[in-house]
Amino acid sequence: MARVVHSYDDPDRFVAGTVGEPGARTFFLQARAGNRLTSVACEKEQVMALAERLDVMLDEVARRFDREPVEQTTLDDTDPLEQPIEEEFRAGTMTLAWEADTDKVVIEVFAVVATEQAELEESDPVAAALESEDAEVFIVRISEEQARSFARRAVALVASGRPSCPFCGRPIDPEGHICPRANGYRRHVRE
Repeated sequence: MARVVHSYDDPDRFVAGTVGEPGARTFFLQARAGNRLTSVACEKEQVMALAERLDVMLDEVARRFDREPVEQTTLDDTDPLEQPIEEEFRAGTMTLAWEADTDKVVIEVFAVVATEQAELEESDPVAAALESEDAEVFIVRISEEQARSFARRAVALVASGRPSCPFCGRPIDPEGHICPRANGYRRHVRE
């Protein structure tokens, strides 16, 4: 079976978004170029880590190449995800790179490794590497400005979820939660 590659060079849109209510949201990375649309499901932590690493990488690029970081020149994209949202695959490993010759950020998102694949990696790493070549991958090449905009939206998206308990850091549902730091008593958020 050949590798399925969803590749976007300078997409019209690349965003993180959610479907569902806080506490039951599904996170997606979504790219669109013309009529072509790709949506990849991922975890909230992956979205946040990607946003944080993008900012760190772009700051380092500016420092190394002795240039000013790109300032926000356009309004950030706050529109919802585009429809139809059809999950191509669930995100596993992500990589992030800077192409200096094109001044582009390259984001690669690989499909989550199946249980059989993980077992194969333990028993035969070479065979596992060859088999993983067939995994699905989502590749996006975007400008520094698009990457900064993506990161700002992603941070706001994650922050718009359930509030965190000030005692244990776990998310608090609207009806409260059982906080391990309160010896099992239910804590509520006060507004």
